[in-house]
Amino acid sequence: MLSVSDLSCIRGDQTLFSGVSFDLSPGQWLHLEGTNGSGKTSLLRIVTGFTPPDQGRVCWKGRPLADAPEAFHTDLLYLGHTLALKDELTALENLQADAAIAGRRFVPTDAVAALQRLGLRGRTRLPVRVLSQGQKRRVALARLMLHRAPLWVLDEPFVALDAQAQTLVADAISAHVHQGGMALFTSHQPLDLQGRGASYRLNA
Repeated sequence: MLSVSDLSCIRGDQTLFSGVSFDLSPGQWLHLEGTNGSGKTSLLRIVTGFTPPDQGRVCWKGRPLADAPEAFHTDLLYLGHTLALKDELTALENLQADAAIAGRRFVPTDAVAALQRLGLRGRTRLPVRVLSQGQKRRVALARLMLHRAPLWVLDEPFVALDAQAQTLVADAISAHVHQGGMALFTSHQPLDLQGRGASYRLNA
């Protein structure tokens, strides 16, 4: 379903990585590993179509991303280092705005339940600007429990979370894969995921 072929990324006179190839099929997860500076975030941005590769190709459903970017992004849930939250909106309003942009139905009770599961009980109607960085990340991660996109691409989803929240996110990824979804993610934390999966070590 997702095919990555011979990708290279160059920044200035430095090659971050080259020759990266892998496939990700329904019901699979792939853990992208690498040292700091190895280009993990750059690779995720190339895979999601937000940054063009210096070499190689990314295909979704057998077609290059460039041929149908809108259809691809409808099938994608991407959570990067930038959480894409509006500080003046509440946690609940941010999830509602996210659903509207994606053209998805928004059910407030489901959104409140997702936020509460992630430890934000009593904070769902507070402006995001008053939340801690860890709490903001939980707001962004609540999308995992609300978004039915088949492909999840997650950049360090476990950062700034306590052990309980990390378990909830790992369970969400495992359930998504069990239901036929796909997940590509980076993480420095030890993982306990269920279902079919593998690790890919990124080296220049």
